[in-house]
Amino acid sequence: MKLTITGIIFLLISFRTANAQPTETIQSAGTYTPAQQEIIHLSQKKWDWMSEKKVDSLNVLFDEKAMFIHMGGTWGKKTELTTIQDGGIWYKKATVYAVTVNLFDNTAILLNDIDLVAEVGGREVTNPFMVTEVYIKEKGRWKMGSLTFSHLLRPVKAK
Repeated sequence: MKLTITGIIFLLISFRTANAQPTETIQSAGTYTPAQQEIIHLSQKKWDWMSEKKVDSLNVLFDEKAMFIHMGGTWGKKTELTTIQDGGIWYKKATVYAVTVNLFDNTAILLNDIDLVAEVGGREVTNPFMVTEVYIKEKGRWKMGSLTFSHLLRPVKAK
């Protein structure tokens, strides 16, 4: 009997922990190194290119092996560019609230706390996301290796 009650309590605690999400978001660093500033600027340009559907610029930025993780699926570079060009997802506006960049040799990981206004399947939606961008520096140039959208439980901040 004790084992059963202990098991139930453990399951309840595990369930609550698995569904818990911190209420605080990442904080932007006060000052950035030049290398971090370069990545932040590149990320900002990427959001502009996505909203303007500049697939030629994005084609240069995205590595051939890049992966894109969305709420509705995961796919590679070709599908992402086609999705943007054809309007399957139109990234209209990303409002960035906080950004952090960590550098590891030739790899940069950027986190953006954003509200994203997008048109998906002809319907405009706004979602709060933590976006993880992974960049790899090859031959002196940064290329995007991964872009992941993680939906946040916090309410949308943008009006």
